[in-house]
Amino acid sequence: MSRDRIEECFTRCRNEGRSALVGYLTAGDPDVTTSEELLLTLAGSVDILEIGMPFSDPMADGPVIQAASERALEAGASIKDVFALAAKVNNAYPDTCIVLMGYANVPYTLGFESFSEQAANAGVDGVLIVDIPPEEGAICDHALKKNGLHRILLLSPTSSDERIKLASEAASGFIYYVSLTGITGAEMGEAAAVKQQVEKIRSFSGLPICVGFGVKTAEQAAKVAEFSDGVVVGSHFVSQIPKHCGDGKAMIIALEEAASAMRNAVERSAV
Repeated sequence: MSRDRIEECFTRCRNEGRSALVGYLTAGDPDVTTSEELLLTLAGSVDILEIGMPFSDPMADGPVIQAASERALEAGASIKDVFALAAKVNNAYPDTCIVLMGYANVPYTLGFESFSEQAANAGVDGVLIVDIPPEEGAICDHALKKNGLHRILLLSPTSSDERIKLASEAASGFIYYVSLTGITGAEMGEAAAVKQQVEKIRSFSGLPICVGFGVKTAEQAAKVAEFSDGVVVGSHFVSQIPKHCGDGKAMIIALEEAASAMRNAVERSAV
């Protein structure tokens, strides 16, 4: 892609004095048709849309997102559907960044060259592969870079100075800081401790830092937005789907309301 939409996104948010809102949904959940409507709904409220690639063993995810992968796979969702859904979001919301998030098995099986090319053609801006650490980046870095895709990397409360430095050098786009030592959907750590770690990472990296894992309420989102470049909300959005099983319209309304509340919280924290 000729545009660097991720860089544009954070520049725009900085100019507006606020953090970016990053929202996650699993592609194909609860089925491909409804997933398209849900992704388009969320894309209208967030700055960066994380699209989860359904996988049978999402080890970093909690029960809410694990169940989303199971529903998507049971409905027959495939990586082809992920690319198709990303393309539809890209066409409808050309200023919304798209990041694919998931596990190495999916792109490895397809082949990183083919995966990267198809992702770029679908309008994807970056990829976050949870289980490929910076030390193992040689397996995918060339293919991603060749196709203009950012490689988003994770850091956590237990990351050493050496690991923070390594990730800061290998990452592009932004750094995703995991606010807790656990799985997605668990309780977020104390905001003061999260802020301290974000400030520490800033001493090593000039990349934007987004904070996720455990942000469930508008109050938490507003607090995190005070010191981060982006607030990531995943399980809270995904949880709206099983609450309205079988009623697509209710799902859309619930997601719209949840996304609006988070967007308002982030914008209220603008300085």
